[in-house]
Amino acid sequence: MTRPIYLDAHATTPVDDRVLQKMLPFFTEYFGNPGSLHAYGWEVEAALRQAREMLAGAIGATPEEIIFTSGATEANNLAIKGVAEAYFAKGRHLITVQTEHSAILDPCRYLESLGFEVTYLPVQPDGLLDLDKLEQAIRSDTVLVSVMAANNEIGVLQPLNQIGAICQQHQVLFHTDAAQAIGKIPLDVEAMQIDLMSLTAHKIYGPKGIGALYVRRRQPRVQLAAQLHGGGQERGLRSGTLYPPQIVGFAEAVQLALAERETESQRIQQLRDRLWQQLQEVGGIYLNGHSDRRLPGNLNISVEGVDGQALLLGIQPFAAVSSGSACASAKTTPSHVLSALGRSPELAHASIRFGIGRFNTEAEIDRVAAGVAATVKALRNTRPAL
Repeated sequence: MTRPIYLDAHATTPVDDRVLQKMLPFFTEYFGNPGSLHAYGWEVEAALRQAREMLAGAIGATPEEIIFTSGATEANNLAIKGVAEAYFAKGRHLITVQTEHSAILDPCRYLESLGFEVTYLPVQPDGLLDLDKLEQAIRSDTVLVSVMAANNEIGVLQPLNQIGAICQQHQVLFHTDAAQAIGKIPLDVEAMQIDLMSLTAHKIYGPKGIGALYVRRRQPRVQLAAQLHGGGQERGLRSGTLYPPQIVGFAEAVQLALAERETESQRIQQLRDRLWQQLQEVGGIYLNGHSDRRLPGNLNISVEGVDGQALLLGIQPFAAVSSGSACASAKTTPSHVLSALGRSPELAHASIRFGIGRFNTEAEIDRVAAGVAATVKALRNTRPAL
């Protein structure tokens, strides 16, 4: 049985074989605990030190500012809850955006249950944050602003430089969830004045189950309250024995993504534009999010005149796509991201997210475009008259 063409790279990606080859020796040969004071521990610790340096270099940080986690969700929780607890005496107000991932929104709602105040900023119809509204929302008791670098559903890229400048001017910490951005767009924590940044490996052909949180150590030195307690690993901020194969694979995936970013971004964007051009010929299909300020491989559309569930079921035999966030695609409620953009419930339900990746080809794009066009036409022809 032929498997559908994979176009869901924002949900996850396969591990690149070059990454896997780097990881394999750390399962069997270099298996020591990096905390052990003998040769087996030292050789693994040396490899992890190198991986930490590689990840830090990718975002303009220092190795000591990288805290390994189980993924971006844990990194987001550590950043948001850790800042809220550590800066409790300064204030209990946080700011985020309505279109954030649930790994940001849910920790914020949890803090609200504890008595914190959270401002959820709206976005403009193109998905971009209104910077004037951000600045107006900052108060004397604001301790953190959290804005996603690249949206996981619509791929929109927020203006990190300007947000960082506003936060620094008001002496408020700035956190960004860069799970979808690392390796795909330039990131520099110094130039962008970012204080905390969440990362993950599995969106860029690395292994699942590994991520990191960048925590600024200078100008200012960010304080965090640990959320996991135990052996005191990772400067006491994230206890637990480190997982060497995952960490080595994470660093290798980032290095490969950076080395190939310019040529790969251009190739993937051309595939995305090719798909969009063909889908537009169907008519009644709308682009969600800013047309230019978006990830190169992201195409999120809403289709007029079809049932959303029927559309997704019709596409599934020939293309693996998502109706939004992979974490929320099973829900029956419309995407909170598309609702924030002002899409009607009908259009929000009838939306498809295409995530084009490293291993997709022109032939695959053409097959998917033809399949989607045929599916939409068939659904519209069988739709009962109102």
